[in-house]
Amino acid sequence: MSWTDERVETLKKMWSEGQSASQIAKELGGVTRNAVIGKVHRLGLSNRSGGAPAKPVTKEKPAATRPAAEKAEAKPAAESVAQPAEKPVVPLRRQIIPAGQPLPPQPSANEISPEALASVREVEKKSKKISLMELTERTCKWPVGDPATDDFWFCGLTVQPGKPYCEAHVGVAFQPMSSRRDRRR
Repeated sequence: MSWTDERVETLKKMWSEGQSASQIAKELGGVTRNAVIGKVHRLGLSNRSGGAPAKPVTKEKPAATRPAAEKAEAKPAAESVAQPAEKPVVPLRRQIIPAGQPLPPQPSANEISPEALASVREVEKKSKKISLMELTERTCKWPVGDPATDDFWFCGLTVQPGKPYCEAHVGVAFQPMSSRRDRRR
């Protein structure tokens, strides 16, 4: 199926009328709902001509039916309109970083227990400093340094059974939940 000019015009017309992608696909025939949605986005029609979705309207009770306490707390309409609307709180999501972009700041060293950090520094002095191509299922895969430089390497010591890291790096990577929670306070 190809998108001829007349099929595109039909899609545009039906989309502006508020028809669903499924209804448009049925009308056009030989095209799926997802194909209609894709074409709508490629044409830049993703927002309906009606603008932003309407806000839900809440009805107030007539003053005669409201209890006396509610009447006293009711604000005049002009006062409530003058107040700026608060922005809704959007939960934080994990950020996806495109390839080749610098990573965000990593947790600082003071978030790791001093004992674990000392152990890691000692182990890194004794590590095998292997490259990516030398890693096996038995070598510690803890990265050290900046991957963009020649000084980047992996620990390479023997791993703990069932873990990807040696004993020292397991102590840093797999901390108990309670100790992480306590550090935030």
